[in-house]
Amino acid sequence: MATSFKGNGIVPGVAMGPVHRVLKTLTQSPIVADSAQVLAALDRVALDIELQAKTVKIDSAKTILDAQVLMARDPMLIDALSIAMSTDAKLLEVRAILDETFSKFKKALTDIGGYFAARTADLDEIFSRLTTQLTGEPPQEIVLTRPSVVIAGDLSPAETAMLDLKFVLALLLPRSGPTSHTAIVARSLGIPVIVGCDDIETIAEGTEVIVNAREGEVLLSSSDSQYLLLQQREEKLRSGGSFRIGPCHLLDGAAVPLLANIGNVSDVSVAVKFGAEGIGLFRTELLFLEREDEPSIDEQVQLYVQIFEQMKGLNIVVRTLDAGSDKPIPFVLATHEQNPALGIRGWRLTRTNNEIISRQILAIAQASKIVNAGEDLVNIQVMAPMISSPAEAKDFALRVRAAGLQQVGVMIETPAAVLHADKILPEVDFASLGTNDLCQYVMAADRLDTRIADFSDPWQPAVLMAVSIAAESARKLGKPMGVCGEAASNPYLAAVFIGLGCTSLSMSPFSIPEVRNFIERLTMVACREAAVAALSSVSETQAEERVRNLLSHPDN
Repeated sequence: MATSFKGNGIVPGVAMGPVHRVLKTLTQSPIVADSAQVLAALDRVALDIELQAKTVKIDSAKTILDAQVLMARDPMLIDALSIAMSTDAKLLEVRAILDETFSKFKKALTDIGGYFAARTADLDEIFSRLTTQLTGEPPQEIVLTRPSVVIAGDLSPAETAMLDLKFVLALLLPRSGPTSHTAIVARSLGIPVIVGCDDIETIAEGTEVIVNAREGEVLLSSSDSQYLLLQQREEKLRSGGSFRIGPCHLLDGAAVPLLANIGNVSDVSVAVKFGAEGIGLFRTELLFLEREDEPSIDEQVQLYVQIFEQMKGLNIVVRTLDAGSDKPIPFVLATHEQNPALGIRGWRLTRTNNEIISRQILAIAQASKIVNAGEDLVNIQVMAPMISSPAEAKDFALRVRAAGLQQVGVMIETPAAVLHADKILPEVDFASLGTNDLCQYVMAADRLDTRIADFSDPWQPAVLMAVSIAAESARKLGKPMGVCGEAASNPYLAAVFIGLGCTSLSMSPFSIPEVRNFIERLTMVACREAAVAALSSVSETQAEERVRNLLSHPDN
């Protein structure tokens, strides 16, 4: 057996302890029921999930559970089950019927791809709950009796949200990707989390392991000295970080604004608490996801006002609807695409659903007028995703300025936008690098495919070269070039981005104190040296290793 395992660390931290494997046994007890009983059991499933949604304390878990309620009550699913069960009026052994019906639904979602493909896990959860209801067996519970490193192959978002954290040292999710629903909930637990490492399930129950989630690594070792070394390094990165509001500066005085990525109203107070100097990315698509129809202009205005009001005296970058690919929205994108990541998404929605973007821009402009009617103003900047040409940038800028909003920016996340940054940037006021999609398109690697997760690593020298090219174009034109991908949450990568010429960093609010503490100990010279070391590397592993060695004991 291997002595170490590599995955994708999504919540940094170090832990050591015995492994506890969560093993769910799928019951094969016969299910005898008629159509009415099946539909009644499905309704009870929806009610149970609805009750859980009201009791969980993690917002992301509540959102996911609310969506599962809608899925359990989907008329198409109910009709499909009714038709499948109508073959015989008598009581039937229905396990095979249920399995076939749910399998067809899963295939339909998988064929759509992206976000909907990820929803198949929700269908699995509903299927599991439904069969449990019909057999009358009690639901399986996760019982922990001592502090453990939990390995869970098929943990649901609700189960994740309700873990007893007194006994969970770290969480390893081998079959989840960074954007899965379970992973999204896990990010909120405040413990080390690693996803996407199938081999990890070969570790036996009770085995002592060290989890180094910052590196995405699990070590089969009970060495206290090794654990203490990793723990000391982790504490050094975290120590000294403050939640203060105020400008961040390098050791030599260079200003590097640290901003927050948000998706809803509650995120804003968290961003302020952790010292964000503003909002570098407001993901407005979260208002549109999990809905059956488009939110009205009034609904959008109401939400935007709630968020803008909390940002008085600060900047906020509002990204227009980034639907498509891994975030398809049924009422926006009804057409099946062979390759959604290369199809209609982001600003390209104006080709097929132009009015939804126009209405959103109008709503942002109306909210801006309401909030900025007084003296204490908020600087509202609007940014478009998936811009690939100067013509698209010009079109976007004209529309936003015509609505009365003056600060216009674009996302740089495709190779075309990088190579033509010198022509795109003159059309707008600023730009921001979306590192997740930039990795996907530069490396031609689906960011949801865990089999090629190494290609989605922002340490890839080719990706860093793309950042360098775009940042240099911005520097020559005197335009701000920020980073709003979560790669900026890594303190070492943050230093590299600064060295490459990026002028601001936007990240999860929870990461701001750690990044601030780290980069305020560095000079611009040290950041540039780190950037050169990363760019001259031949692999993502070498790039990260070189930079860590260079900056772990800075003397600048």
